Amino acid sequence: MVTGAQAQSEGAGTVRSGADLPHVMILATGGTIAGTGATSTTTVGYTAAKVGVEQLIDAVPALRTVADVTGEQVFQVASENMTNTLWLKLAKRVNELLARRDVDGIVITHGTDTLEETAYFLDLVVKSNKPVVLVGAMRPSTAISADGPINLYNAVILAGSKAAAGKGVLVAMNDQFYAAREVTKANTSTVDTFRSSDLGALGYMQDSRPHFYRVPIRLHTVDTPFDVSKLDALPKVDIAYGYENVGRTAVDAFVASGDKGIVYAGVGDGSLHQDVKPALVDARKQNVVIVRGSRVGNGIVARNGEANDDQLDFVVSDTLNPQKARILLMLALTRTSDTREIQKMFQTY
Repeated sequence: MVTGAQAQSEGAGTVRSGADLPHVMILATGGTIAGTGATSTTTVGYTAAKVGVEQLIDAVPALRTVADVTGEQVFQVASENMTNTLWLKLAKRVNELLARRDVDGIVITHGTDTLEETAYFLDLVVKSNKPVVLVGAMRPSTAISADGPINLYNAVILAGSKAAAGKGVLVAMNDQFYAAREVTKANTSTVDTFRSSDLGALGYMQDSRPHFYRVPIRLHTVDTPFDVSKLDALPKVDIAYGYENVGRTAVDAFVASGDKGIVYAGVGDGSLHQDVKPALVDARKQNVVIVRGSRVGNGIVARNGEANDDQLDFVVSDTLNPQKARILLMLALTRTSDTREIQKMFQTY
């Protein structure tokens, strides 16, 4: 944790000008920020992933005053259609660009539905200390009160800031920025949807500069062992959801489809329903790695709390929500199938 004085010092990066402007690459992937509506008052029921990256940049002329920006359309999808294949393509391109001396930071425009997942995936596989910032919008570009332009402006400043270096992948939305590991989409439609209800934002964007008040301490980016440079696919991992009267159908189906890992989003502190527990035990006997998580969305899932994880040879998700636990498990399985080593990863990254 940083002190108030340290936070203000870190956050007060001055906006540079002229030849001293940072070079920020904007990688566009689609989403609402690139969406269009039928009218200027359409904020739901619009079409995502329609506007190209150059149009996004041209819509915010002030970007040219805070950075030397270059755009690239990596792909164009609504983020509910994101895939592992697209993740690998994006990660490899990010690492290629960050290896260049003339690139100071990267902004990725992205749909909000899976933005938190892409951010955490990149947080684990990007191999650079240079800033990487994901940004989106809750209203399409054609809306009267579109939030995309100011979000993009803030994200570019953050990505070009020396204060953001070494902080891991960040998410910039609604005048705040968050650690990729901690942030989640918490509301279906409001512009303040991105939150970290457990630990809070890292800081605020104000006066065209970032103000950091804390930093993430879980290891990320250059300090992880995950290398996707030669990967064409990721191990198959799915999420089984816990609820009243849940049975073993989903778990059995995932095992039959060839899953290498299953995250069980249990109730409360990751509690296991009496009818689903035998299915998870059977899955583990078939070498499927089981991560016991929680659907609650806040707090630590206690190892050996609501289940004897040592005896069952299960892993617990720590504070990761189910969708992020799935990401870490996929990457962990590219390195090992030893549940003790995987548990250490959940306590480290």
